[in-house]
Order: sequence, then structure tokens, then C-alpha cells
Amino acid sequence: MSLVVFSMFANLLMLTGPLFMLQVYDRVLTSSSVSTLVALALLTAVLYALYGFLEFIRSRLLVRVGRIVDETLRERVFDAMAMRALRDGGGARNEALGDLQTIRQYLQGNGPLAFLDMPWAPIYLAVIFLMHNLLGYMAVLAAVLLTVIAILTERTTRKHAIVTHRALMQANSLADQCRGNIEAATILGMVGRLRQRWAGAQDEALESHMLASDRGGLLASLSRTLRLVFQSAVLGLGAYLAIRREVSPGVMIAASIIMSRALAPVEMAVGQWPQFQGFVRSWRRLGAFLADTPVRRPRMGLPQPTGRLTVDNLTAYAAGTEMPLIGGVSFALERGDGLGIIGPTGAGKSTLAKALVGAWPLTRGTVRLDGATPDQWDADVLGRSIGYLSQEGELFDGTVAENISRFALTPDPRAVVGAAQQADIHELVLQMPDGYNTIIGQGGRRLSAGQCQRLGLARALYGDPALLVLDEPNANLDADGEVALVKAIAAVRARGGTVIVIAHRPSAIASLDRLMVLREGRVFAFGPKDEVLAKVLARPVDGTGRPGGLTVVEARG
Repeated sequence: MSLVVFSMFANLLMLTGPLFMLQVYDRVLTSSSVSTLVALALLTAVLYALYGFLEFIRSRLLVRVGRIVDETLRERVFDAMAMRALRDGGGARNEALGDLQTIRQYLQGNGPLAFLDMPWAPIYLAVIFLMHNLLGYMAVLAAVLLTVIAILTERTTRKHAIVTHRALMQANSLADQCRGNIEAATILGMVGRLRQRWAGAQDEALESHMLASDRGGLLASLSRTLRLVFQSAVLGLGAYLAIRREVSPGVMIAASIIMSRALAPVEMAVGQWPQFQGFVRSWRRLGAFLADTPVRRPRMGLPQPTGRLTVDNLTAYAAGTEMPLIGGVSFALERGDGLGIIGPTGAGKSTLAKALVGAWPLTRGTVRLDGATPDQWDADVLGRSIGYLSQEGELFDGTVAENISRFALTPDPRAVVGAAQQADIHELVLQMPDGYNTIIGQGGRRLSAGQCQRLGLARALYGDPALLVLDEPNANLDADGEVALVKAIAAVRARGGTVIVIAHRPSAIASLDRLMVLREGRVFAFGPKDEVLAKVLARPVDGTGRPGGLTVVEARG
């Protein structure tokens, strides 16, 4: 509303110039009064100063409008982006944050001023009509032609703008994939071919953008040319009418200036049309994105969980498929229990781990922690009670301490060091250049695979979680690391925490008392570890004579 009010007064003050010229030609020149000229000049200077102040205020308000929109939406957009990535897979590219940036940049630019000033064009045209009908008709004709050009600009550039955006997104996605897998791409000689695919997408985007720019530029140039032509035409028509004594010479000049002001917003809109199209597309995409990702309602606080886990008929699906990755999984664990999950590759072990901690949303059945399903908890509160280590490790760019403390705003130093000691990484951290303040880089690229896994284990142990889920926690560990892992699991169980470990190597399940065997997404066996191993070894289930492809013989220890 403030912008509308300031725009109203700014547009009224734009009549200062035409009225000054009108008075100079019709009053000062005819009366030869210097005092009148001085008074008019002083008044005009004051009004122009006020106009400049209002324009400054308008620009400041637009910047703040953009900031308010960003501050209002950014947390909602970030949360929705995280939920969408969780639902569709972390590798799915998301443009919501880019759309928000586009919206903010447009609102903070000159584009909105054209639309704020455009409603005043009819008022300026009405003023010209008051001067003379013929001048008004010519001004209306100019406004109509420029409006037609604006419509043509939209229709001729819309398709190319969409193609350009799609191609740029594809090119950016290819670049991200290459950057994220640069080692494998370099070793396997794929960089050149990936570069060619990226360049092809870039060429498509540049070609489409060039066509849109050429057509838009042609129409924008035509718009500017027509405005200058009609401005001179109004001046010429005014001179003709002045010769015929139908208008005064001042009207001739004033009409030309007023028409220029009336057409300026239309011309600005034509010039800003590509940015406006980007704003509209981003606004629509962002609106659809947020509508498709509902807001999480606030949850009532629940007591800290103790680790009692109940799973009933859990079934998980991959996005876009009807065949479940795991199906009908049911079991129960009391606090302090330790469960190992083994099975051949593709049996659904990692899917089950993600479903248990709420990171796999496409599920049926129930998972309850202390009787409550994950959606009954506030996500951040529940997260502090769960320790999770995935196969990938998934470390973030920051310090060692920040990664261990899960980027807590006020981390507890004793808890950070305690978690590192449980994971047997404390001494290693102290040997780093800056100790716990050492920057590890995105994905922990400055650390070895084993160091990343042990740092991820320390993060999972931070805060003494009630439920600890480890997916292949010893895949990159040496003998000392495996000993530390076994001790850490035993320590968690000793304090009453519940532990679930997915493993191919048997050492990881040495300190666990229960075992589950998965095969083809189904529970093949579940119960006390020794009984399950005896059952599995006694019942070969595939043509090789082995228990479903499971390498479990060593797990007796």
C-alpha cells in the first residue's frame, strides 16, 4: 500500500515539467514577467526535489519488499526442499531456492515500477484530451500500438524462454553430476564425453536465448522508435493546432511531454518483459512446489524416547514403482537390545534402515519409538534422539566439531569429545592442523574414507541417542576401527540404548544379541543370533548350496 501511495504522488509530480512549460510559454513569454518566471522556477525546483525524494523512497521500499518476501518464504522453501529431496531422493535437482532468488531480484529491480506507473497512463491521456481531442486520439493510438507490441513480445519470446530454462537446468545438472563424480569420470575417461553433453545442452540454451533476445530486442527497438515518432508527431500536430489558434504554444510542448510520460511505463514493461516472464514462471513453479509439499504442523512435545522400537508390517516402495523394496517386516526391540541385519545385496537392508529412522517416506505399516510414530514427533527433537550412519557418510562442509555436533548452535564440547572418544577418533582429530576446528571440506574430501566413516560414527553417537542405526559402519574401517566400533556398540547398549547394525562383515554384529536375515525384501529369519545363524546354515535357499547368497559362516564369533 505504501508503494501505491508513493507512486500516486510521484506520478502527480511528473506533471510538474509539462505544467512549467505550459506556464512559461503561455504566461511568462506573453507577459515578459521575470518575477513570474523566477517564482515558477523555484516552485518547479521544489516539486522536482520532492519527486526525487519520492523516487528514492520507492526504490528503498522495493528493496525491502523483496527482502520481506525472501524472509517470509525462505525457511518454508528450505524445509519444503528438504522434504522433497527426502521423498524423491537426495540426488534430485531442486530449483525452488533459485526461483525464490529470481522473485526477490525482480521485486528489488525496476520491473515493478512499470506496473505501478501503468495505471496512471489513462490519466495522462485524459489530460491530453482536455488539451485537445486530436492530441488525445494520437496519444491513445500510440498507447495501443505499444501495448500490442508488448503482447507480441510476450507471445514470441515465451516458448524460447521455457526452452532456454529447461536446457540450462539440464546443463547445470550435468555439471553437478560431473563435479560430484569427478574422480570416477577422470579415471574412466568420461570427462570429454560429459563435457560434450554439457556443451550440447549449453548450445541449445544459448540458441534459444539468442532467438528470444533477437525477437524481443527487435520489438523493444520498435517500441522505442514508435514512442519517439509519436512524441514528435504530437509536437507537430500541436504546432499545427497552435497555428490554427486552437491551442496555445504551451499546450503543444506540454502535450508532447505528457504523452512521453504516459507511454514510458509501457515501453519499460516491454524492455523488462524477459525479467517479468522469469518472475512469473518462478512464482508459479514455487507456488506449485509449496502446494505439493505441505507444511509440517507443530507437534506437541513428547518425553525423550528410551529406545523401545516396534515395527509392524513395514513395507517400503521406491518412487514411481509398485513393487515393494521391503514388505511385511515386523519385529520389536526393547531398550538395550542389539539387532544385526544381514542379507545378500539388494535384499532391502539399507531401505529398511532408512525406513526405521524416517528417511524413507514411501512406506506402509508403522514404526513406533516408545509407542509414537515418527510423524508425532517434532523432526528436530526426534533427530536428537536418533543416531544414524549411512553407507555414504554424508559429511558437510564445516569443522570436525560442527559435523560431530550435527551443527548445533551451541554444541556441548564435552559431548563432542565424548562422541569422538567412543568412535576412537579423538587422538586422530588432535593430530589434525586445527584439531576439532579443522575444516573437512564438502563431503569430508580432506579425509580418508575410513576417517569419514569414523567421524560419521562419532556424529551418530553424539548426544547419547536412544536409537542407533548403523548401515555398513565397518565398510572402510581397519582392524583398530572395527575394535572401536564393537566397543561403541557395547557402550550404547550398556547405557540402555537400542542398536541396529546392517553389515556384510561379521565383526560388526559381534556385540549384538539378535539377528535378522533379509532376502528379497522379506524377513527370512529373526531371533537370537545363535539360533538364527543355526537356522540359516541348516537351510540353504539358493542353487549354490549357500543360505541365500549370505556370507554368514564367520558370524559365529
